[in-house]
Amino acid sequence: MSFPYTDTEFQRKLKKAAKFYWQTRQGQATAQRRRGKSDAGTRGQVTGGRHLDGFAKLVEDVCIKAGFKKSEIFFDRAVPVPGYYRPQKNWDIVVLRDGRLVAAIELKSQSGSFGNNFNNRSEEVLGVSHDFWTAYRERVFGVTEAPWLGYLFFLEDSPASGRAVALADSPLPPLPIFNGTSYLRRYEILCERLVLERDYTATALLVSDKDTASVRDGGASVGAMRFFTSLYNHLISRS
Repeated sequence: MSFPYTDTEFQRKLKKAAKFYWQTRQGQATAQRRRGKSDAGTRGQVTGGRHLDGFAKLVEDVCIKAGFKKSEIFFDRAVPVPGYYRPQKNWDIVVLRDGRLVAAIELKSQSGSFGNNFNNRSEEVLGVSHDFWTAYRERVFGVTEAPWLGYLFFLEDSPASGRAVALADSPLPPLPIFNGTSYLRRYEILCERLVLERDYTATALLVSDKDTASVRDGGASVGAMRFFTSLYNHLISRS
């Protein structure tokens, strides 16, 4: 079956999710100020959580279009997924059928403090996938067909994220692909290679301006349509 939304419809849904993200962040920061609390930097905009719920809702819509019930899609309540190196992990979105894992998706974002967080995000996403697939190998999930594993990253479109960043001097030079790269380009490389190395089934990198809530793909191979189409086709095969 073809993807259930036209390009225009899909872009409208992405824009709505991006707008929700920015409005929620601002609302959380305002609420903290009113309570007399203040987190460092932009942390006050994210410590309340739920700012990526617009994208979680879009995932839910796609799952329903593929024949799944709301009761089989979890993002507003936790469904801990067992691991190998640790007992459990709460994924942002979990899709089940007959009590068996069909898909798991991680949603992450970055606005400001790019230098402080890129390495942390990279190490986190790699560790999570390694734990997941090792648990799958050990038949922890009770399924033989591989679940669909997704990683969607939402990045602020700003001069700081798009500007080339110098690499530290070292007697051990990095791979040439990283020379002269911005944080946006580094996230694109990360997302591309997560799929290339089969750490994730699909990844998406979305870039958004906080003033206009405009949203675009961070690269042709890590586009939102490709990500959601891959998810939809997997779910259709399990319906």
